[in-house]
Amino acid sequence: MAPPVVHSLREQIREHIVEGIVQGRWKPGERVVERRIAVELQVSQTPVREALRELEALRLIESAPNKGARVRNLTAADLEEIYPVRAGLEQIAAELAAGRLAEDVSALADQVALLYGADRAGDGEAQVRHTVAFHRELVRAAGNSVLLHTWESLGIGVWTTLAIRWLGTRQQSYAEEHEAVVEAFRRRDPRVGELVKEHVLGCAPRA
Repeated sequence: MAPPVVHSLREQIREHIVEGIVQGRWKPGERVVERRIAVELQVSQTPVREALRELEALRLIESAPNKGARVRNLTAADLEEIYPVRAGLEQIAAELAAGRLAEDVSALADQVALLYGADRAGDGEAQVRHTVAFHRELVRAAGNSVLLHTWESLGIGVWTTLAIRWLGTRQQSYAEEHEAVVEAFRRRDPRVGELVKEHVLGCAPRA
């Protein structure tokens, strides 16, 4: 079994706010009140402020002097923009990691196994969680800290959650599509970088 994922307080608050946006608790243009969230979650305002700044950097929240933080008016086009950048990064990662993953692809295969379970259960949250974990392991396998930091700074988990749950973007089978990537590494496919790029672009929402 995979070990439980431990999130920092800031990450938990960020996920709480994202969930609120996904579920429509905060509508586009609506103010997100820092103090109110702190009281609701029984935390200080400092980690709430940090979470909001992180979401502002991801372009989910916008703020203005004397107006506070508000939810941006996001469209499918906003979500779509990140995928070519992500696809390029993951293509580079796949090419750098190809030799290492050809020898040991267990980190990716473990996430595929978990995705099969999530697919069977129709568990959308687990599909998001293991999809993001799969791609993070792929990028980590490249052994390039700058590449990993750049990928993580895109907020892949947040955008994937929005694309899948907010816009209803879904693959036919998360597990099967990711297993195809694993098999490409196992057979040392010389086009593995291109295949990963095509896989990521194929997951993008359509404006």
